[in-house]
Amino acid sequence: MNSLGLYIHIPWCVQKCPYCDFNSHALKSETPEQQYIETLLNDLKKDLTLLSTPSTISSIFIGGGTPSLFSAKSFERLLAGISQLIPLQEGLEITLEANPGTFESDKFLAYREIGINRLSIGIQSFNNRHLKTLGRIHSAEEALKAIEIAHQAGFDNLNLDLMFGLPEQTPDEMCSDIRTAIAQNPSHISFYQLTLEPNTYFHKFPPKLPEDEAIFSGQLECQKLLAEAGYKQYEVSAYAKNNIKCQHNVNYWQFGDYLGIGAGAHGKLSNPYKKNIIRSMKAKSPADYLKNNSAINTTISTADLPLEFMMNQLRLKSGFNLDHYLRATGLSPETLQPALSQCVDEGLLIETGQHYSCSEKGWNFLDTLLEKFML
Repeated sequence: MNSLGLYIHIPWCVQKCPYCDFNSHALKSETPEQQYIETLLNDLKKDLTLLSTPSTISSIFIGGGTPSLFSAKSFERLLAGISQLIPLQEGLEITLEANPGTFESDKFLAYREIGINRLSIGIQSFNNRHLKTLGRIHSAEEALKAIEIAHQAGFDNLNLDLMFGLPEQTPDEMCSDIRTAIAQNPSHISFYQLTLEPNTYFHKFPPKLPEDEAIFSGQLECQKLLAEAGYKQYEVSAYAKNNIKCQHNVNYWQFGDYLGIGAGAHGKLSNPYKKNIIRSMKAKSPADYLKNNSAINTTISTADLPLEFMMNQLRLKSGFNLDHYLRATGLSPETLQPALSQCVDEGLLIETGQHYSCSEKGWNFLDTLLEKFML
């Protein structure tokens, strides 16, 4: 029985943030909740016809956008519909992304009651000046209140999203955000650097960012604070307490298979019979998706597979072994040569028998490492 992740995209936000390159669209009227839920289920039906082996869903991640704009009743209908179409593994992780500006106590109690058991809150910063610069609709006080509501609703598996390297942010301010996050006792913290992505307002009108040295020194100090508080880094931007990792994302990074439904959602499926791997993408425009939720499917070329695998797997501190590479890609480990040996010789990778992981040097220069696997 093949295990699959299921990603569900809710594309609407109250407003578009200037740094955001996700497929999100500012609300101009009420969201067509019921129509969108039924379209998601029809989308899933189509995707299930592509499966080559019996499968179960091992994790569900509802992302966006701002999924917490939708009611618990809508998600209850969605989860019930999914379970009628494909078996769900017992006790599977079901994550919902939420933004503090959309928190209501009753709504989040209802989310927990329908089976959503992991919450990921987009905090970004606890500094009101930085929140304003980032275009967030919430204040630091509202962020803290949202976390309190999440705890009260019974979400003991709770992630807080934080960014660093913000416009005019000092290393001390980075550390202040991390200290505040740690004090809220979440099980997981995502801590990632602001980048100016194409097709964003910040890319067109770049804000003044801190110097690289200041960002790096602040990052190191924050990582030290996280480690001292028991948050172990297991991925480039992910820190888990008591080993409570995000299982859905770990599946991505281990080059696992997953379905993606919703406007702009991506999926990846392996076909052992045809010996190929297909990536899919749904229509990005919510209006187009609601009219015709067809997918664009592309086959990952054999030449691109080594890089695709390494780009995902080396995000994990644990690294990978050659047997897993063979199972995940269908390719001989020899296809990773000579790049693999070069990375070991240059001290970017550590080799232990058939297992490879990033050295501290490789971790700090991951882009340089991955370039060696480009053909």
